[in-house]
Amino acid sequence: MSVKAKYQPVLDLGEKLEVKNGDVNVEGNVLKIKGMTKTQYEKNLLWDKIKEIGGESPSDIKANITVEDESVYAYHTVKSGESLSKISKHYYGDPMKYNKIFESNTDQLKNPDVIHPDQVLKIPNL
Repeated sequence: MSVKAKYQPVLDLGEKLEVKNGDVNVEGNVLKIKGMTKTQYEKNLLWDKIKEIGGESPSDIKANITVEDESVYAYHTVKSGESLSKISKHYYGDPMKYNKIFESNTDQLKNPDVIHPDQVLKIPNL
């Protein structure tokens, strides 16, 4: 299996995330990829996929992934049935950090217990 085929799920994820300025090439047995994600969260998703395929320190891939907007961790579009604590658990692994999300969105949220589907929330860096 070629190194490009091995890491095809990473390339597919980059396409799904609409990575900008993407470039992929193979030098010897090393896949070199570069590109720019919208947020740190998307960059982390790519690195998690790389590690899932190649292990914690893969030697057959070199990735140069930059972040377009470092002022936030992510943007999240609220879905029906979600709460700030559920969203906080998804991004931070801790539902009790919901107040950080609330504080970053007081321009559109007045109460941390009231959010609506289709609202786009800023998920702040911790």
